[in-house]
Amino acid sequence: MENSLKTMPKLGKTIALINQKGGVGKTTSTVNLAACLALADRKILVLDFDPQGNASSALGIDRATAASRPTIYNALVGEVKLSETIHATEVDGLFVSPANSELAGAEIELVAMFARESKLKIAIAELKNQYDYILIDCPPSLGLLTVNALTAADSYLVPLQCEYFALEGLSQLIHTIGLIRQSTNPALAEEGILLTMYDGKTNLSNQVVDEVRKHFTHQVFTTVIPRNVRLAECSSFGKPIVLYDVNSKGSSAYLSLANEFLTRNQALEPTVTPGLVTPPPFNPSTGMTGESSNSL
Repeated sequence: MENSLKTMPKLGKTIALINQKGGVGKTTSTVNLAACLALADRKILVLDFDPQGNASSALGIDRATAASRPTIYNALVGEVKLSETIHATEVDGLFVSPANSELAGAEIELVAMFARESKLKIAIAELKNQYDYILIDCPPSLGLLTVNALTAADSYLVPLQCEYFALEGLSQLIHTIGLIRQSTNPALAEEGILLTMYDGKTNLSNQVVDEVRKHFTHQVFTTVIPRNVRLAECSSFGKPIVLYDVNSKGSSAYLSLANEFLTRNQALEPTVTPGLVTPPPFNPSTGMTGESSNSL
C-alpha cells in the first residue's frame, strides 16, 4: 500500500504568480510560498520565467550553475525536455527550473512559431503529474512570456503591493486575463490576491488593504505579507526565509500563507497528506505574530 501511494500521480496544479508591475514581492512570494509548501510534504516545482533569473538565485542557483545545464529557455523553444532543466534546492521536495538572460530573446523567437502561446504548456505536460504544485514566477510585463504562463496555468495568483500605484495596474491585468480566457485558456481560475509589503505604520497601507478587500472580498488572502528586512536579506543569500530566519515576521507570514493556500486547495488534493504546523500567523493590525481574529 505504501509503495502504491508513492507512485500515485500528483495533483500537478500549475499556478502563475503574475503582476506586470515590478517590485511588488512577486518573486519573493513565489520562492517562499514554494518553500513553505515543500515543508508541508508537497513536491513543488518553481519555474523561473523571468529573464532576470531572480527566483533561481533566491533558491541558491547561481549564474554559473544555471549556465552549466539547459535552462527553461531551452525547454520553451523545444531544444530539451523540461525535466532536463530541473535542479534540486536546499529544501527537500522543492525543485527549480532556472532562467537567465537568454529567456529575454525567447519572446522574439516565439513570434514566428506555431502555437506560440502554448509552448510552456506543452513543456509542462511531460512532468505535470510528478509534482503537487508548479509555481511560475512570471516576468513584470504582459508580453508573450506572460501569455505563455497564463495559458499553461490552472490558476493565477496576484501579489499586490500595499501602495496606491499598485492598484492602478490591476485593471489592466484583469483585462489581460479576460483575453486569455477568451482565447487560449478558458478554464483559467483565480487563486487569489496576496497583499504584500504591508507597513502598519502608514495610513496608505491600511487604506489599500481596506480598498482591495472591499472590491475583491473572498478573492483576497487573509494572510498579509509585511515589510520585513529579513525577507529582503534572504534572497541575497540564496535561501528561502524559512531557512534564513524561521523566527522572523516574514517567515511566520509565508508559513501562514501556505497553510491558507493548502486549506483552499484541500478538496483538490488526491490523498490526505500532512498539513503545515505553523507558528501563529502575522497580525497586520498589530505588526506582531500572535492570535488574530483573521487566523485560520
